[in-house]
Amino acid sequence: MNNTDQFFNKTVIGHPAVLFVLFFTEMWERFSYYGMRAILVIFLTGTILGDNPGWGWSSSSALSLLGTYAMFAYLAPLVGGWLGDKKIGYRKGVVIGAFLMTLGHAAMAFETPIFLYIGISLLVVGTGFFKPNITSIISKIYEGRDDKKDGAFNIFYMGVNAGAFLGIMLCGWVGERVGWSFGFGLAGIFMLLGMIQFYYAQQLFGKIGDIPKKSDEKLTVKQDTNEKLNPFLTVDYFLISLFVISALIFIINDPLSKIGGIEILNFTYLGMENSLFFALLAFITFILLLFIRIPRYTPIVRDRMIVFTIFCVFTVFFWAAFEQGAGSLPLYTRDFTDRLLEGNSALIFQIIDISVTIIPLFIITYVLISLFNKTYVEIPFSNIVLGISFVIVWGIIIFKIYSELQSSSTEVPITWFAILNSLFIIVFAPLFAKWWDSSYNPPASVKYFLGLALLGIGFGFLAFGARNVPAGADSASLSMIWLVLAYLFHTLGELCLSPMGLSYLSKLIPARMIAFMFGVYYLAVAIGNKLAHYVGGDIENITAEYSLSGFFLIFTIVPISLGLVSLLLHPLIKKSMHGIR
Repeated sequence: MNNTDQFFNKTVIGHPAVLFVLFFTEMWERFSYYGMRAILVIFLTGTILGDNPGWGWSSSSALSLLGTYAMFAYLAPLVGGWLGDKKIGYRKGVVIGAFLMTLGHAAMAFETPIFLYIGISLLVVGTGFFKPNITSIISKIYEGRDDKKDGAFNIFYMGVNAGAFLGIMLCGWVGERVGWSFGFGLAGIFMLLGMIQFYYAQQLFGKIGDIPKKSDEKLTVKQDTNEKLNPFLTVDYFLISLFVISALIFIINDPLSKIGGIEILNFTYLGMENSLFFALLAFITFILLLFIRIPRYTPIVRDRMIVFTIFCVFTVFFWAAFEQGAGSLPLYTRDFTDRLLEGNSALIFQIIDISVTIIPLFIITYVLISLFNKTYVEIPFSNIVLGISFVIVWGIIIFKIYSELQSSSTEVPITWFAILNSLFIIVFAPLFAKWWDSSYNPPASVKYFLGLALLGIGFGFLAFGARNVPAGADSASLSMIWLVLAYLFHTLGELCLSPMGLSYLSKLIPARMIAFMFGVYYLAVAIGNKLAHYVGGDIENITAEYSLSGFFLIFTIVPISLGLVSLLLHPLIKKSMHGIR
C-alpha cells in the first residue's frame, strides 16, 4: 500500500481534499501578489495630480523596481526551499511566508517610499518561504502517483489563477476607483485570511511537511535508488558565490541607477555598462556551475538533470515574454487602447464584466462548498475562515457591480484586461487537466513547443494591431480586441508550459532535494521576470526607433523559434528522461 493512499480516501473532483486546502491557500497568496502587482506600475507611473494621484515615475524606473522585486521573489525560494527540506519543514515554511507577506502588504498601504521598500522586502522574504514549500507538499502527497501529478498541478494552477483573477479584479478596481492604499491593504487582508485557513487545516496533512528528522533524510536518499550524494566542492562554492554577488549587483544596481541615479560600480567594459556586465557574468557563472556539477551525478540522474536544465532555459524565455503582461502591456493598455465606452457599448461591456465576474466566482464557490462538505468535521475553523473570506469577496463584488451600473458611460479599467489571463485559465484549466490525464497526453517537448508558440502568436496579434502606429508615437486608440486575443493565446500557452514545468520537476528530481530544486526552477522564472521588465522598461526607446509593432514582433519571433527548437530536441529529451512522461 502506498503511504499516500490515505489522502485519496476523501476526494473532491477526483483528487484528495487536502489538495484543495492548498488550492485555496495558494489562491489567497496569489490574490495578494497579483492584486498588488496589478496596481503597482500604474500607481508609480501615475500623474502626481488628480483625485487619486500616483508618484509620477518614468516607465523604466517603475518596471526596473518591479523586475528587481519579481526576481528577488523568485530567488528567495532557493533559501526557503532548503530550509523547508532541512530545518523547519514545509508546513511551517508556508505559515512563516504567509505571515511575512501579510506584513509586507500592510506596509505598502501607507504609500510612502520607506514603507514601499519595507513592504517589498517583506514580500520577497515571505515568498521565499511560501512558494517552494507549498509546491513541495503537493509533490509529497502525490508520491508514487506520477499519473495523477499533471492533473493535480493543473488544478493547483487553477487555484493560482483564481487568486490572480480575484486579486487583479478587486485590488485593481479598488485601487483605481477608491484609492491606491485601499488596493494595497485589501491584498494584505486576504493574505492574512489565507494564512489562518491553512494553519488550522494542518491536521489533514498527516506527517507530510513536518519538521524533518535525520532519519527521514537517510530514508529518502535510500529511496532515491541508493545513489551516492553529490557534495558541494570548493569550486562549486566559488562559482555559487561569484554568481550570487554578480546577480545581486545587477538586480540592485538596475533600479538604484534608474530611480535614484546611484551606481554601485560605475564603469563600462567592452561597451557594456556595469549592470549588463554583471548580468552576463552571472549567466556565464551559472552555466559553468551546471557543467561542473551535473556530470558528477549517476547516469540516470545526470540525464534527467540535463532535461530539467533544458526546460529551465525554455522557462526563462517564456516568462521574459509572458511577464510583459505586468510591465509593458499595462502601459500599452493605458496609452494605446481605446477604453472609453458610451451608451450601448458601455451597457454591453457591463454585461460582459458582470458575467466574467460572477460565473468564475460561482465555480470557485462550488469548489469551496465541495471541500466544506468533505472536511468540515476535521477542520471546522479553517472552513469557517475560508467561508468568511468568500462572504467578503462577494460583498465587494456586489458593491462593484452596483457602482458601475450607476453610470451610462464607462472607461474600462487598465487592470481589467489583466484578469482575462486568469479568467481563461479558470475556463480552460479543467480541459487541459483532462487532456494531460488522457491517452493523448503529449510528450514534454511538444508541450513546451505549444506553450512557446501560442505565446508568440498572442504577441503577433498585438504586432498586427499596432502595424499602423508610427515610430515615436506616444498614444493611439487601438481596438481592445487585440488585447483580448493576446491574453487568450498567452493563457493557452501558459497552460501548456507553466504547470508542466512544476510537474516534470517533481518527476525528474530526486525526492531528497525536491524543495531546493523547486527553488532552482523559480530561479529560472526570476531571470525571466527581470529580463521581461528590463526589456519592457525600454519600450519607449524601442518604439521610438522601431515602432510599437516592432516591439511586439520581438516577443513574437523569439518564443516561436524556441518552440521549434524544443521539437527538434524531442529525441534527446525523450531518451534522457528514461521512461518519464
